[in-house]
Amino acid sequence: MNADMTQIMGEFIGTMILILLGDGVCAAVNLNKSKAQASGWIVIAFGWAMAVTMAVFISGFMGPAHLNPAVTLGMAMTGAIGWNLVFPFIIAQLLGAIVGAVLVWLSYLPHWSATKDQGAILGTFATGPAIRNYPANFITELIGTFVLVLGLLAFGQTEFAGGTNVFAVGGLILAIGLSLGGSTGYAINPARDLGPRIAHAILPIANKGGSDWGYSWVPIAGPMVGAIVAVGMYTLMV
Repeated sequence: MNADMTQIMGEFIGTMILILLGDGVCAAVNLNKSKAQASGWIVIAFGWAMAVTMAVFISGFMGPAHLNPAVTLGMAMTGAIGWNLVFPFIIAQLLGAIVGAVLVWLSYLPHWSATKDQGAILGTFATGPAIRNYPANFITELIGTFVLVLGLLAFGQTEFAGGTNVFAVGGLILAIGLSLGGSTGYAINPARDLGPRIAHAILPIANKGGSDWGYSWVPIAGPMVGAIVAVGMYTLMV
């Protein structure tokens, strides 16, 4: 396997693990009869932070482990990766997210029929706003991703002991989730939302409702714009 294909495969595997563990904690908290049911937002925020940390550790030896189209766009804008890799990375991330969501469905297979709340089922897969206000929701996703991408770029200017930079990334995800996640569920990653939303739409999930495609543009557009703004700010800083 050549170097580019290895990196692309790393994005697929890493994003699959990210969604398996990230949507997995959402399933654990949301679904009826789960031992972790109703354990709350802090559990979800910590679960997602650890999901990112472990996904980067697992796939990072294969490539940059962006696992996020907004991060890929930002890194291409800074010259950290070639533009020729942007589209393949994003496709790999999206496919990995779909597969990860399918694995969550399989992992909690008996619990879907025990759960009657369609919103809880969709919330296991995709994000949604606490208060539906598209401009405000877009701004929230933009700000969260701005912090994410600016943080990642800033971390690149800091020397870490071997492997410890991944824990800084996990801490950044935790901070964003705890502080900014209550409004929209902090997708801050188009693949994280779109891939599982597609899986929700196509899987034969018991008791599911609609996939809320009317909202789906927000966690795609907000993070991409947030990444662009973050790169602009970073360019002024260095």
